[in-house]
Amino acid sequence: MSAAPGKRGKMGFWMCLALVVGNIIGSGVFLLPASLAPYGLNSVFGWLVTAAGALLLAYVFARLSKVFPQAGGPYVYPRVAFGELAGFLMAWGYWVSCWVGNAAIAIGTVASLAELVPVLKTTVGAPAFTACALIWLLTILNWRGVQYAGAFQIVTTVLKLLPLTAVIILGCSLFIAQDTAVIRVEPQPFSFPAIAAAAALTLWAFLGLECATVPGDDVIDPQRTIPRATLIGTLLAAVIYVLASTTVILLIPGSELSQSNAPFADAVRIFWGDRAASAVALFAFISGCGALNGWILVQGEMPRVLAREAVFPAVFARDSKYGTPGHALFITSALITPVVLMNYSDSMVRIFTFIILIATAAFLVMYLLCSLAALKLAWRGEMQVKGGRLVTLLIVSTLATVYSLWTLYGVGAEAFWWCMALLVAGLPVYFWMKRAGRGRGDDGDKDVLRYS
Repeated sequence: MSAAPGKRGKMGFWMCLALVVGNIIGSGVFLLPASLAPYGLNSVFGWLVTAAGALLLAYVFARLSKVFPQAGGPYVYPRVAFGELAGFLMAWGYWVSCWVGNAAIAIGTVASLAELVPVLKTTVGAPAFTACALIWLLTILNWRGVQYAGAFQIVTTVLKLLPLTAVIILGCSLFIAQDTAVIRVEPQPFSFPAIAAAAALTLWAFLGLECATVPGDDVIDPQRTIPRATLIGTLLAAVIYVLASTTVILLIPGSELSQSNAPFADAVRIFWGDRAASAVALFAFISGCGALNGWILVQGEMPRVLAREAVFPAVFARDSKYGTPGHALFITSALITPVVLMNYSDSMVRIFTFIILIATAAFLVMYLLCSLAALKLAWRGEMQVKGGRLVTLLIVSTLATVYSLWTLYGVGAEAFWWCMALLVAGLPVYFWMKRAGRGRGDDGDKDVLRYS
C-alpha cells in the first residue's frame, strides 16, 4: 500500500517523537501516585518492571516498522504473519479501543480543568459539554492537516513535561542536599505480589508506545524515523515516569497520598506554594489535551488504512481537501460523543468504566499478537536481520510475548473474554466486505504489504 501522491513527508522525527511521548503521557499519570500509594517503595520496582516490558514491546514495534513502514502498524504486522482476518481483528479492536479511550481522556482532561475553573463543578451539564467541545475542536484541528496537529502535539508535549521535570528537579535537589528529613515514605515490606500489583497499575500508563507506526504514510523516511521515535519516546517516558513518581512517593506519606486528587500538585505545594500547585493542575490539563490530540490522529488513520485495503466501508477512505482522513475523523468523533455523555449519567458510569476495561484488554491482545508476529517473521527469516541481531530479535520477541501474556493475565478473565467478544463483534463487518467482493485473498496480499 503506497501513500497517496503528495502526502508522504509531512511528519518528521520530532513530530513522531511528540506523538509517542504525547500519547503515552496523558492526564492519568498525574493521578497514578495516589493509586500506587498503598504499595510504598514496591511501586518503584513495579514501575521498573513495566518500563522494561514497555521497552521490549517498543523494540518489537521498532523492528517491525523498519521492515513494514507503511501506515496501520497494528493491522499490518499481524496480517503479514497470520493472515488478513487476524490483521482485521487487531485493527478493529485497536480502532474501537482508541475512540473509547479518547472518551476517557477527554473526561479526565476536563476534570483537571475543573480544578482551575470551579464553575465546571457547579454547573449542570458543563463538564459533559466541555468534554465534547474539546473532542470536536481537536478533531477539526486534525482534519485541517497533519502539520497543524503535529505542531500542536510538539507544543503540548513540551509543556506537559515541564511539571514532571520540575518534580524530578525538586527530588534531585533534595537528594543532592542530603535532606533526609523530607523523606516521608511509610515503610512497606518488600513483596513480589505488591510489585506485581503495582506493575499492573503502571502498565496503563504506557499504552500508546506503538502510535508512530499508525500514520506511516505521512512520515518522512518511515523506515528510519518510526523505529527511532518509538524507542526513544518509550525510553524517555519510562525515565520521566520512574523519577517523577518516585519523588512524589518519597515526599508524601502513603496514607495522605492515597487520598490525594492531585499528587504532583500536592508535592510541589509543600516546597513551592499554592501558585506552583495551580500551575501543575494547568499543565495536567495541557497534558490531557496533547494526549487527546494524538489519539484523535490515530483514530482517523486506522479506519482509513482498513478502507484502503477494502476491508472497511469505502467512506472511511475519503480524504479531505487537506489530505487528512476527514470522514474517518468525523465519523469516529461522532461515535465518541455519546460514550462521553454516558459518563455523566449516574446510571451509566459503571457501563462506561467496564467499556474502558474491555478496550484496555484489546490493546494488550494487540501487543501479544504483534510480539508473536515479530517472533514468527524473525524465525522465518523475513525481518531483514542476521547473526547476532537475529538472535537478539528472537530473544526480545519471546520476552515481549511472555510479558504480554502476563499483562493479559493481570486484567482478569472477565475483561479478557469480553475483549474477545469485542473482536468477534467485528466479524460481521469483515465478512460483509468479503461478500461484497471488495476483500482480498490472504496469500496474495502479503507481498503487497511488504516493502522491498
